[in-house]
Amino acid sequence: MTEVRSSLGLRSVRLFEGLSASRLDALAQACRWRSLPAGRMLVQRAERERDVHFVIDGQLRVTIFALNGRQLTFREVDAGGHFGELAAIDGQPRSADVLTLRPSVVASLGAEDFRQVLADERPVADRVMRGLCLMVREISARVIDLSTLGVQNRVHAELLRLAREAGCEGNRATLDPAPTHSDMASRVSTNREQVTRELNALAQRGLLAKEGKALVLCDVAQLDRMVAQVRGAV
Repeated sequence: MTEVRSSLGLRSVRLFEGLSASRLDALAQACRWRSLPAGRMLVQRAERERDVHFVIDGQLRVTIFALNGRQLTFREVDAGGHFGELAAIDGQPRSADVLTLRPSVVASLGAEDFRQVLADERPVADRVMRGLCLMVREISARVIDLSTLGVQNRVHAELLRLAREAGCEGNRATLDPAPTHSDMASRVSTNREQVTRELNALAQRGLLAKEGKALVLCDVAQLDRMVAQVRGAV
């Protein structure tokens, strides 16, 4: 592990936007800095560690590994993002596992120091509250999808979400690199084989195409109509 201590790194953290250089420098000194290889577990579900982690470089995945081996993925955290505020605020055990997808640099701030920032910096507190509200809304939407939609429809909904995240040009969206079938399966609570079958079916209908390492959604509007129709029917 390479130790780095720099307020420059924290300037890229969206949560800290607008903080003074002196405050960022103090936070940088209070953080524990780590360089981690890909595939390293940083946080384990149910452990008592309560730091808040800021991603300076790389990408991490927030997920759950069930006892039966199935993985359910919630989200990826890219550079500039953060995670871990729930345990820092309520003192409860971790609710998910977090592992690095790529080599990453992470700055970790203790729970007491984080709560002091919330008390001192109203804009930071407001961003945390908005982030928690968004998290609740997204989880609620996923629970509804997982409990009411079939696997086919869940795959469609996830593709539509990825298309909107990647950005649409006209009626097309390019996912580059394409998500692996295993990653898709972990997001919609199914297995890789079912995802493969559904992606092949969409390709046969002309709604998907492969271009090198990218996956192209050729008719986002049609995919949107398909998802809206089934959600309106449940």
